[in-house]
Amino acid sequence: MELDPRGQRFAATVTSVVLVVVLATGWGWLALAQAVIFAITAADPRRGPYAYVYRALLLPRLGPPAEREPVPPVRFAQLVGFSFMAVASVAYLSGMTTLGVVFAAFALLAAFLNAAFGLCLGCEAYLAIKRLSAKSA
Repeated sequence: MELDPRGQRFAATVTSVVLVVVLATGWGWLALAQAVIFAITAADPRRGPYAYVYRALLLPRLGPPAEREPVPPVRFAQLVGFSFMAVASVAYLSGMTTLGVVFAAFALLAAFLNAAFGLCLGCEAYLAIKRLSAKSA
């Protein structure tokens, strides 16, 4: 199973917008909602709400992708995003706003790099970990 990288960039774009709103407003519940979305997509990137929107609205207009990407790095990246947003949402909801801002900002940086430049930091970290573990084995 492989994924359309354009769908991942679309999801990163929507995520970036959501995270800008979280940072601008301090809405802990929105941070929690984004954490839940990351959790869903960490389990299966094809089942996330942004993936459904992409497939329903954009994919029919764009046509099939010229390339595909493997699922495991994307799942790992979503798990990292979930971790950051879980901390951010708990921090915002418990009044530790500065901690929430820091973790939401890290998540925004990663999402923005993917949306704007196609650079998935979590995917790159996954591949680096795989290479390091293969060398040590």
